[in-house]
Amino acid sequence: MKKQIKRRISILLAAVMAVGSLAFSAAPVSAAQPEEPSKVASASYGLPDKIEDGAILHCWCWNFETIKANLPRIAEAGFKSIQTSPINAIKIGDNGKMSLKSTNKGNWWYQYQPTDYTIGNYMLGTEDEFKDMCNEAHKYGIKVIVDIVANHCSSDYSAISSHVKNIGGKAFHDRVEITDWSNRYQVTQGKLTGLWDLNTQNAKVQQMIVDYMTTVLADGADGFRFDAAKHIELPDDDASYAGNFWPTILDNDAEFQYGEMLTGADRAADYAKLMKITADAYGSNLRAALQKQKLTSTTAKNYRLAGVDAGQLITWVESHDNYCTDDNPSQNQYSSWYTLNNEQIQQGWAVIAAQGDTTPLFFARPKGSTAGPDGNKWGQNTIGIDGDENYYSDEVVAVNKFRNAMVGENKNLVDVVKQKVTMIERGSKGAVLVSVSDSDNNVNVATNLEDGEYTDQVSGSTFTVSGGKLSGIVPAGQVVVLYTPEEEEEIIPGDVNLDGKIDVEDATMLQRHLAEFTNSDGSPILDLDDPKQFKAADCDCNGKVDLQDVTQIQMIIAEFV
Repeated sequence: MKKQIKRRISILLAAVMAVGSLAFSAAPVSAAQPEEPSKVASASYGLPDKIEDGAILHCWCWNFETIKANLPRIAEAGFKSIQTSPINAIKIGDNGKMSLKSTNKGNWWYQYQPTDYTIGNYMLGTEDEFKDMCNEAHKYGIKVIVDIVANHCSSDYSAISSHVKNIGGKAFHDRVEITDWSNRYQVTQGKLTGLWDLNTQNAKVQQMIVDYMTTVLADGADGFRFDAAKHIELPDDDASYAGNFWPTILDNDAEFQYGEMLTGADRAADYAKLMKITADAYGSNLRAALQKQKLTSTTAKNYRLAGVDAGQLITWVESHDNYCTDDNPSQNQYSSWYTLNNEQIQQGWAVIAAQGDTTPLFFARPKGSTAGPDGNKWGQNTIGIDGDENYYSDEVVAVNKFRNAMVGENKNLVDVVKQKVTMIERGSKGAVLVSVSDSDNNVNVATNLEDGEYTDQVSGSTFTVSGGKLSGIVPAGQVVVLYTPEEEEEIIPGDVNLDGKIDVEDATMLQRHLAEFTNSDGSPILDLDDPKQFKAADCDCNGKVDLQDVTQIQMIIAEFV
């Protein structure tokens, strides 16, 4: 960056302004805060306002500090929200080892063995660290979804806190084994893999969960994912075990809530009347199509949940459940880690995220993991660290940004090359083409896109639309993302008056704003609801405008390093 004045003069001016900034130090910093800084940050990264309009990154087993450190990259990758692992007190298993998988145990699963409903555990971090992470996420316009385990506690009764055991009334259901997965009573009232099943009809148990969720929201969360949702009864189930757990629990200030409904879930449409739910069978069908390299528009748009609006669905290529399922080589049974590689995950992600009518969730596989016969399922095998960087691949990022730019546009799916190339159009603004072919395909297909040239946001290659026909080469096994992004004007942090240079006027302008001076017409010195000016005024990029930003401008002018 070119300096605007000579060093000898700038040092003197910086010293003078430093004194001046002290004179303004009594001015309330909050005066320079936009009303909704997360919206300003969202605009800076092109993120939509609503969670459901964007994509969710499942930061599976990442601790709070790791998530916080990676927020800039997550925002740049176009994810609107992140989902944490369960954040409450949990059973300390396998002597507290921090490996995802040890010799005989999957240590990650202890996260799903609550011992109390307080915030913080040895795997993810403290409540204060959770608060800090949420605060930092909001600076980037990123929302936080917390995994809630409200169906059950640990299988180890001695590890469960006295607070839960003595909540009042009957804390747990009778120890009924689930032997018939089509039996509604057993599924909702029985124990899941030996876990102590909470008596969810008990008003005091319900209040315990409500109190916990209220604290989680107060600490900065924006939404919830409910584990094992189908295992908790509905209000209109058989009178002998029906309960009002869900109406009670869901009556809160969360922006976004959904329940985990795995394959075989009965009454899915009824749960979907209360909250969003997962489309597990759709993910299974999509993975099979990717593995077989036979993708069609029918497969891509059939969510396999009759009677449920697509807007109520959470979709995924894979989840932590189907990734972590135990493998049985002798029966040729493998979890999704074995059958899909990162390229295929990118293909599937393009299919679900480009459509726009469901809310897609991207599962971040373990860091260093690889698929296939010679693969490494657990990678670095460490709880707390960030995951595989496929979530930040060019393909995933391009699709995320496409999705964010297409909010409100209708979708149209087209079979371009039978079972090999599928196109997802969004209105007349853009299209994503997904190839599962082993060879390049020269396409010439009818399209709703306006005539003109389009640049693939992944490869940089050019496609042409002329006379309602889209033509170009779709590379083997690749994702093509076609649209024209809004041009991003380069904004220099410190250039408060947006004149293309950093000088004394910028520092003075910011000081006057912090002192709550106004223009002659009464308007504020800075319009911090303007994403461009906010980004320029926030010199240290910490999501707020304060005296530290003035100091940073002064140091730049003085050529300090």
